[in-house]
Amino acid sequence: QVRLVESGGGLVQPGGSLRLSCAASGRIASISVMGWYLQAPGKQRELVASISSRGSGNYADSVKGRFTISRDNAKNTVYLQMSSLKPEDTAVYYCNAVVIETMTLYETAYWGQGTQVTVSS
Repeated sequence: QVRLVESGGGLVQPGGSLRLSCAASGRIASISVMGWYLQAPGKQRELVASISSRGSGNYADSVKGRFTISRDNAKNTVYLQMSSLKPEDTAVYYCNAVVIETMTLYETAYWGQGTQVTVSS
């Protein structure tokens, strides 16, 4: 089994910044893609940003230039630095990791429990 634990959400004023972290632990041989998704009330979950094992990032158009995704492969951790936050960024943010597990060598996608980000004055 693999567990993803997120941290760093909270309440921030418009224009402010937050940094989310997500640490993966468990039976991990390697992690290919890690990413962040958001889900606003009444809406479907959508991709915010993803990053390959080599560090190549991919961003939703709505966050380009404002958010930066990074990862520490030694710590199996992915980060999302969010700047110039807007009220429309308010959502629950979920971490995702595509893990190759040690025992089975199967590739499985795991999700974190989600962390609330609220942008409001």
